[in-house]
Amino acid sequence: MHVPVFEFGDFRLDSSRFELLREGRSLKLERKPMELLILLASSNGRLFTRAEIAEKLWSSEVFVDTEHGINTAIRKIRQVLRDDSEEPRFIQTVMGKGYRFIAPVTIIDASPNADSPAVPTETAASESVPAVPAPPSPRSHAKLWLAVAALILLAATLALTLGPHPLAARLLHPNPAPPITSLAVLPLDNLSGDPSQEYFADGMTDEFITMLAKDSTLRITSRTSVMQYKGAHRPLPEIARALNVDGILEGSISRTPDKVHLTLQLIRADTDTHLWAESYDRDAGDVVSLPQEAALTIAKRLNSAATPTAAPRYVNPEAHDAYLHGHYLWYADQNEKSFEYFKKATELQPDYAPGWAGLSEYYGAGMVDGLLDPATSRTPEEGAAIKAVQLDDSLPEAHLALCAAYLVVHWDWTRSDPECQRAIQLDPEFAEAHHFRAKIFAALNRHPEAIEEQKKAAEIDPFGRPWALAYSYQLARQYDAALTEAHQRLETARNDRGLHWILYETYRCKGMGKEATEELEKMQSLDGDATSVAGIKQAYRQGGYKAVVHWQLISYEKWSKSHYVSPIELALLHAELGDRERTIALLEAGYKEHSPYMLWIQCDPAYDFLHADPRYRFLIQRIGLPPQY
Repeated sequence: MHVPVFEFGDFRLDSSRFELLREGRSLKLERKPMELLILLASSNGRLFTRAEIAEKLWSSEVFVDTEHGINTAIRKIRQVLRDDSEEPRFIQTVMGKGYRFIAPVTIIDASPNADSPAVPTETAASESVPAVPAPPSPRSHAKLWLAVAALILLAATLALTLGPHPLAARLLHPNPAPPITSLAVLPLDNLSGDPSQEYFADGMTDEFITMLAKDSTLRITSRTSVMQYKGAHRPLPEIARALNVDGILEGSISRTPDKVHLTLQLIRADTDTHLWAESYDRDAGDVVSLPQEAALTIAKRLNSAATPTAAPRYVNPEAHDAYLHGHYLWYADQNEKSFEYFKKATELQPDYAPGWAGLSEYYGAGMVDGLLDPATSRTPEEGAAIKAVQLDDSLPEAHLALCAAYLVVHWDWTRSDPECQRAIQLDPEFAEAHHFRAKIFAALNRHPEAIEEQKKAAEIDPFGRPWALAYSYQLARQYDAALTEAHQRLETARNDRGLHWILYETYRCKGMGKEATEELEKMQSLDGDATSVAGIKQAYRQGGYKAVVHWQLISYEKWSKSHYVSPIELALLHAELGDRERTIALLEAGYKEHSPYMLWIQCDPAYDFLHADPRYRFLIQRIGLPPQY
């Protein structure tokens, strides 16, 4: 019988030997992934649906969830082939359908010989079924059992004659694997066949992270740390090492108008072995409690269940879905769109605390980023935060929202910081709360404490806000430390706009106009604004950094005709030009509208030339800040 050998790219797949080679070197691939690879490679480009794959490779076996098996097999095949799901060379995913082998394949007939036995299989002429290796002979089984029995007898003899002996103990009670104490929840794959459902997959991922952190004693990796692996088919042990965790939870979710299907599998990272797998089917309107249900099951499986919390509150499924959508857009920096969904969540269920916390975050961040006018945003920010805390005093996000409201709306850090500490008490791994506390300390000229808080945030969430620690150094006027930190972060986040922004700010504060201009150009380039890049370059050629400042002023004036522009943005530019009267007038305007930027003006050396001006000193006194002059 002739058994085919498939050659594609640098690979040779010998179905008789059940072996995959790359340039003559044998590659490790487990049985099921190997069978699936043979099936796909032999299909002449045919699309195999997931149902067909399950029927051909799993129909005769008892398996917890074939969808998990298929996902894992595809992932392992892609790892060994070094294939990318986004730009595949070998295996193409047809969303919502199945998989197709797309690489050109050369088929070579290989006759079996003594050292490579082929196992005949009865197949229909139109089907290609992977060959499987011959089972070990009964004689091999007998030898194996004799060896095992001998070891057991030896161990028993040692135990009886020598008492507690290390060798006997190791033979009879081999060391168990150390317990899993830390876990990363990888982004759930969206198998709905509809890209618009990405928000739902990401939202459910977030909720698994939250519930596992709440209902277990495990250390759970933060959202921003795991989201970098969305769609990245890298070996799980490698991901686990990068995230410093013992275990990985991965899975997929699909939703139709009527049903939701979720599959999860728990994997021990160091050995890449499956510990648990489960699938869940729910009506589309009955998924709110699913993350907590699965999280409790996983926590119990790992003997890490926390003390039971209060009974979950009722949540309107439509309000929950709106909140997930708003949260997804919030993380995608689409703040205006997120507002629509947060608002919808509170309208659908007026007593839904997360929706109110999301609304408050929208208003607060909009003011801090200079996108929303404090005159119209302060009252709704505070009102939404108070409402969230009243509805759910155990929600960390609600207390952080109230912390931000007290600081931004009232410039009242005496009430703001306790709310921040309460959020941390409710969730010690809440990096966002530590980040906000760093901002409070910076405003109060308590920079060593601010830097320590930001370091805590970075330890909890190493991939969230890569620019934030450099920003704390910059506000403390530790410019060399800020530059070092930012450049180190750039090594792994080249296109992070925030890092180029902090480099621009730091070079500006150091008086390094050329370098500041270059970073400003990079920011505009990342925004895709080629016109601004050209304008900045021309301004610098004509008049150096001061001409670039003038260019920024003109740009803000144009923008202000159709959008809100904070007077503090303009005050800073006039301060850089040394225009005392215009700077003071704009700072007064910022004070009157209660601009959040006023809290950190003393951290910026551009205003140092005003320190002796009584109008500036009186302004700092009215804000209530401890003077830094």
